[in-house]
Formats: sequence, C-alpha cells, structure tokens
Amino acid sequence: MHVKSAEFIKSATASAHYPEAIMPEIAFAGRSNVGKSSLLNVLLQRKSLVRTSSTPGRTQLINFFCVNNSISMVDLPGYGFAKVPLEVKKQWGPMIRTYLQNRPALCAVVVLFDIRRIPRDEDLQLLDWLEEYGIMTIPVITKADKLKRSQHQKAVAEIAKATGLPADAFTLFSALKRSGEKDVWELIQTAIEDKGIALDPQE
Repeated sequence: MHVKSAEFIKSATASAHYPEAIMPEIAFAGRSNVGKSSLLNVLLQRKSLVRTSSTPGRTQLINFFCVNNSISMVDLPGYGFAKVPLEVKKQWGPMIRTYLQNRPALCAVVVLFDIRRIPRDEDLQLLDWLEEYGIMTIPVITKADKLKRSQHQKAVAEIAKATGLPADAFTLFSALKRSGEKDVWELIQTAIEDKGIALDPQE
C-alpha cells in the first residue's frame, strides 16, 4: 500500500460523535503499551501522526484517521494497565462493544499482542466480542525485536495456545526494524476486499 495521505479526523467516546461511516474501516486494539501507536505510525509512514504516550493507559478515546481518502483507520483505547483508575477501566468494555456494534463499514480489527507477554482476560474478552459480532480478526505480535529469532517460534506458540488461534494466523511485527509492515498491509487489503470493496490498484 502506497500511503499518499494520512490525517487525523477526530476523537470520540460515544457513537453520536463518530464520523460518518462512508469508507471501509480497520480498527486497531490491544493492551496498553503493546506498541499500537508505533504500528500505526509505521503503516501510515508517518513519524508521529498517532501520538505515543510515556504513560500507558493514558489514551481513553477512540481516534479516527483517514488514509488516502479511501480508508478509515481507528485507534481504539488500550486496556489492562494497572494504574488506570477503576472507573476508566469500567468504561473500556462498553465503549469498545458500542463501537463494534455501530460501525457497519468495519472490515476487520487488528489485535496486537506483545511477543513477551501471555494474553490475559481482556485480550480473550476482545477476541470473544469479535467472534460474537462476526468481525474479522487480524492478530499481530509486536516487538519481535525484543526476542532473538530463535525464540520467536516458542513465543508465538504460547500466544496461540492462550488465544485458541492457529499459530500461522499471527504476523510478527517490529516497529524498530519495520519488519512485518508489508504483511500487515496485505491482510488489511484482503479484509477490505473480502467485504466486496475494491481498492485503487495504484494505492
């Protein structure tokens, strides 16, 4: 995918404030500090379009971006960070469920997992919701550079076992080395095309 333009559209917490769903949409979800903003910036070929925070769990908004005037990308709030106030934690579930239920143009959700961490309850809950709503899941394992290549297979197998997903469904990604970028884009394009939406071949 050749990214010719990428811009922030708006932030929202409730469906009444979402932008109109007029483009195929891809959402990104994962635990706080899993590297979601870094992945998005690499995919969008921008250094800091999606802001990263030194305090995991700080961003509790749904952020919408427009790519090439043809694709909507959505940065969903991170979850699972211990220092987030309890009331904020309680808001995450209803906020995400409302989003998943109210975006008819949603083609897939890219779910991120840290290669060094075993998925926990919130990760599994998210996967359950995606299955419940029949939304395609694109599982990506981030921070691949944090482990030696010889350790990758074991780490992927452990994450696959915890999630119940096949090991070959996961894509390894490193923002530092920009590895996996092409693979993630290909999966995104496939998800959009599976919805019967044709993308410009020049993009």
